Amino acid sequence: MVHQAVDSAFLGGLVAAAATALGALAGVVGRDLPARAKDAMLGFGGGVMLAAVSFSLVIPGIAAARAAQAGPWMAGLTVGGALVAGAAFVMWLNAIVPHEHFVKGVEGMSPERVRRAWLFVFAICLHNLPEGFAIGVGYAGGESGGQALTTGIAIQDIPEGLVVTLSLIAAGYRRRHAVLAGVGSGIPEPLGALAAAGLVTSLPYLLPVGLGFAAGAMLFVISHELIPESHRSGHESFATTGLIIGFVTMMLLDTALAG
Repeated sequence: MVHQAVDSAFLGGLVAAAATALGALAGVVGRDLPARAKDAMLGFGGGVMLAAVSFSLVIPGIAAARAAQAGPWMAGLTVGGALVAGAAFVMWLNAIVPHEHFVKGVEGMSPERVRRAWLFVFAICLHNLPEGFAIGVGYAGGESGGQALTTGIAIQDIPEGLVVTLSLIAAGYRRRHAVLAGVGSGIPEPLGALAAAGLVTSLPYLLPVGLGFAAGAMLFVISHELIPESHRSGHESFATTGLIIGFVTMMLLDTALAG
């Protein structure tokens, strides 16, 4: 069962990476999208991730803690503490890894010796790593939870890969290089899924902590990147509509696959 969960998690991470690659490859023939369409897609991704945090990570994490005989307060504190730790971890990575967002600009340590294209790739990888963590702990907690997370994340990775590629092209990079960067940005997803699933399945009592940690990591990305990026061009209504649609989509997926 342990090996099966790890194998399933790695496969789920590969599916999410393939979805990112599919979106990136669509940039070969695609034209630049209107800013409002990009903002709606970013909002959609944020909504999917927000629902995943709620229904696929936090609630199952508290349930797992209660199943391990933790009281209601201890269960909440366990998952809540892990959530804070996950957000702090990604915040730390965000501070030390030089990267550049398409709208916010450069963040992290001094990037003087790093080519600008790599700064964009690093930013996308920082975004995708928590998705890999979520898939990994999702499968460690059960096949249905992992499938729901993989499906939801893969769905939002397709437009995300397209937005990344078209944004790099608009920033002046050759189409081929932009597509390669978009495809490569999905690599952290299977790696993160494999690491998280391997750790949690080896130490089952860490399941509530792992679910909370992944939730915090994703919540940081939603608040720090997706929502601000989707609102900076003045198309808040499109971004918010996308977020609501994404939230409902992931909620339905989680309900259907868990049932």
